[in-house]
Parts: sequence; structure tokens; C-alpha cells
Amino acid sequence: METENRPSFSYMGRNFSDLSINEDSSAFSECNSDRSGEFPATSSQSRLLAMACASEDSDELIQQLVSDLQSCSIEEQKQAAMEIRLIAKNKPENRLKLAKAGAVKPLISLISSADPQLQEYGVTAILNLSLCDENKEFIASSGAIKPLVRALRLGTPTAKENSACALLRLSQVDENKPAIGRSGAIPLLVNLLESGGFRAKKDASTALYSLCSVKENKIRAVQAGIMKPLVELMADFGSNMVDKSAYVLSLLVSVADARTALVEEGGIPVLVEIVEVGSQRQKEIAVAILLQVCEDSVVYRTMVAREGAIPPLVALSQSGTNRAKQKAETLIELLRQPRSGNVATTAKTSEVSV
Repeated sequence: METENRPSFSYMGRNFSDLSINEDSSAFSECNSDRSGEFPATSSQSRLLAMACASEDSDELIQQLVSDLQSCSIEEQKQAAMEIRLIAKNKPENRLKLAKAGAVKPLISLISSADPQLQEYGVTAILNLSLCDENKEFIASSGAIKPLVRALRLGTPTAKENSACALLRLSQVDENKPAIGRSGAIPLLVNLLESGGFRAKKDASTALYSLCSVKENKIRAVQAGIMKPLVELMADFGSNMVDKSAYVLSLLVSVADARTALVEEGGIPVLVEIVEVGSQRQKEIAVAILLQVCEDSVVYRTMVAREGAIPPLVALSQSGTNRAKQKAETLIELLRQPRSGNVATTAKTSEVSV
């Protein structure tokens, strides 16, 4: 498996290459628990059970819930999955207890259920169990990836969003990234990025950012048509998705086909506009992407220059962060080369980390 280094940007006082999507950040979805509404309790007994499971002495009740997951009654399965979801969400130490008690495999079976609500409950419970680092590898090795991808394709809107979050969590184990990509998740995440609501777009972009640190998944994302929604979201400053889309794009443009697709989808004018009117963070990401696009292509340099990039780049080189200034100066030098290209300058540019 080939995992590539992420580009290095300044982000919230840190290098973006060091930024973990586990951290509390406005750039990506936290996916730190399901954010669906509380499932309605069907009886006073269920409320008492949830309270009891939140107590210190919860082991016996956890065993009962795991047993109920395998009941012949769909309603009992739903109730058990709902309670597991709640106690895993509200008390982190229960996540490992539930996995050790055998909850993972029956919950994965529920994800494949033909009952949409039961599937949703199973997905959401698995998401909350996956928040425990010690559970991630076991959940994946127990066969969760394909059912989660199926829920991402066919589930309720909540099931799709929580499937994206669960796949994100599993992808934080590097060995899982190729398996998730090969399972067909990436085209579905691209669809969610394009047509989902804001939370769905945010969750999808976060998962895609994690998965596309692997080269084969970058190629899958480009083939799935990711460039169109990324460019559209970057062009819409009111979408609150400019940063998120640009971060995903910054990973993809190391692949030649991604650079071609970016140009074909009209991405160069959008990136130039971001350099001109975006926030400082957005400008820095945009200039880094343009630098990667222009490094090896005289044609793309000409396109960028004709879009009027040099004046905003000059302004950025004078007023941006130190990293932004450096990248802007390097890109200006590149754009001002004779159109035949300058080998020495190109070689020098290639040494600059992007």
C-alpha cells in the first residue's frame, strides 16, 4: 500500500501535514459520535435500562443487550441496538466493553438488514463503537466494511451520513484504506459530497480526505468524478465548504489525471479567485494547489497567468503568512518564466514542499 505524505499548509497555527482529523477543527467533520436525534424510547423499561447501563455496574446489562441483538424479534433487535448506540455514545468506556462482550458481529449483521430502521440503528451503533481506537481494527476485520458501504448506497439519509463517519473512523487505520476504496465506497462518498445536505457533504469530504492519502484511492476519486463537486463547492463562498474541498483537492492534484480533470472542470479560475478574495487560509491552500498544477506544465502556467493570477499573488507575497509568501513568490517566478520553460527554475520549484 502506498500512503503519500499530505501537503504542508499552515492551519490554525499548525502545519497542515500534522493536522489530524481526530482533532477538534472547523475544517472537517468531527464524527466524534452520531449526531442523529435520540431514538424514541418505546417503554419506561428501556429508559431505565439506558440509565442502568450508564452506571458503573453495567456488564450484566451489556451482556443482555448483546444477547437481544440476536433475538428472533426485530423489535427486540431494534431496542437492543438503540440502547447500545446510546450507552456507547454517552459513556466512552462502554465502547470497549461492548466490543469485548461480542456486540460487533451481530451489529454488523443488522447493517445488512432489509429493515431500514434496523439497518440505521446498526450503522449508528457501529459508528459509536468505532470511536474507540482499540475497536477499529476488530470492526474492520469482522467484516463491517462491505455492509457499511451497502448502507452508504441504500440506507436512510441518517444511515448514509453515519456510514460515512464510520468508514472515516475505520480508515484511520492505514491498512483499511485500500480495502475501503476497493469496496466501492469512494463513488458513493463522491455522490454524497455532490448531492447530500451540509452535514453529509462535510462527512463525505472528511472521509475522502482520509481515504485519499492512498494513491489508488486518489485515482478512484478522480474516476468517480470528484473534481466537479469540489470545484463547485470551492466556487461557492457561501457553502462553508471552500476549505474542506480545497484540502481534499490538495491531496488529489499529485495525480496527473486529477490536474487534467481540475482544468477541464474550470478549476483554475476558481483557484485564482480564491487567491484574490479568499481568507488567508484559503489563499494559502489555493496557491499551493496552483503551484502543483503549474510545476510541470507550461500550458497550465499560461492559463493561470491569463486568468490574472499575478497581481493577487504579488499582494499575497507581501501580506500573507511566511509560508504563503514563499509559495506565492515561487509561483510568480514560475509564471514569469519564458513560455518555453526554464529547467533550472523548474527544478528549484520542485524542491519546494507543497
